[in-house]
Amino acid sequence: MTLPSELLAFLHGETPDAWISQAMEHPHELLIDHANCEKKAASTALNLMFRYTDKPELLQKMSRLAREELRHFEQVTAIMQKRGIAYRNLSASQYAQRLREHVRTTEPGRLVDTLIVGAFIEARSCERFAKLAPHLDEQLGDFYRSLLKSEARHYQDYLKLARQYADGPIDDRIEFFGRAEALAIIQPDSEFRFHSGAAVEVV
Repeated sequence: MTLPSELLAFLHGETPDAWISQAMEHPHELLIDHANCEKKAASTALNLMFRYTDKPELLQKMSRLAREELRHFEQVTAIMQKRGIAYRNLSASQYAQRLREHVRTTEPGRLVDTLIVGAFIEARSCERFAKLAPHLDEQLGDFYRSLLKSEARHYQDYLKLARQYADGPIDDRIEFFGRAEALAIIQPDSEFRFHSGAAVEVV
């Protein structure tokens, strides 16, 4: 799968092969946590809409993003139903927390950092869909390929908004989160998840 060069340049590293191998060994957890991620992405967009009601462009982009993420949630759970996989809660990976712990607590830094984190999460999702697709059955591989365009646009939307609402240049901040994100995906985790590092003990 060929990803946009700017997206690959944005990320500071590729998903390790060990994670791909674990994804193939745990197809149920992959789909369940993928569905959870789509639901969480929609929730993040809605939370931003409620928190920043004075920013029209953010409201429009996050509204569209939330609808698309919920549509993806519906598509993933439909695939799960056809395959006899029951949707259930899974514990969250440490990935998002490893990024969000660095988000500033005062504005506009809080909004800018939250948007940068959103950009990295969407970009990493896109990269993982592309890495997984060749290893999956035809139906699931085609579905993951179909998600690449929207996920790539989501990361661009988040990044554009971060630059728009910042009170100065944010390249250093993007670089900081890029290094943190690259570290987050190679740190060992206790359980396999869509955004985890390679699990040392899969439960």
